[in-house]
Amino acid sequence: MSDDRHRERQQRLKEKVDARVADAQEERGILLVLTGNGKGKTTAAFGTATRAVGHGKKVGVIQFIKGEWPNGERNLLEPHGVEFQVMATGFTWNTQDKAGDTAACLAVWEHAKRMMTDTSLDMVILDELTYMVAYDYLPLEEVLTALRHRPHHQTVIITGRGCHRDILEIADTVSELRPVKHAFDAGIKAQLGIDY
Repeated sequence: MSDDRHRERQQRLKEKVDARVADAQEERGILLVLTGNGKGKTTAAFGTATRAVGHGKKVGVIQFIKGEWPNGERNLLEPHGVEFQVMATGFTWNTQDKAGDTAACLAVWEHAKRMMTDTSLDMVILDELTYMVAYDYLPLEEVLTALRHRPHHQTVIITGRGCHRDILEIADTVSELRPVKHAFDAGIKAQLGIDY
């Protein structure tokens, strides 16, 4: 391709991008859902949180399921003013205690509701929330109400597989991570600093 043709093609592309940027003028927080069976949902959420903190934004984190595992994201972000509330029971498939897991979920959900009414928070991460809805630990309507009534500027990021269609419907951005290959499937154990 000649330089002139390349320049013309890039100019047309630039005009399209510039027009879309000019049309996008609404300013408000978004609901971002990171779902699918692929690795990287929580990693992407915390990458976004790190970006927000780097710009002086205030972030709160609710972690369902993750429990008491070492948490590199918490080690990094908590000293920068990020509040973490973690469901203390850990992986629900290990506990196999629906009543206990539900109680632990509802306790941490109280913090989530508080965060989603806190006008000082620019971002709230609800890590692994999708499972809490799927397992009926959290009432779907209560989750939807909290999401719809959060402060106008506040962004919420939800992670987890199998996100409920009603949450997907109200989301502004949905990314689905698809597995292509995973080291664990080849017998490589989860690694500190890579997987958690």
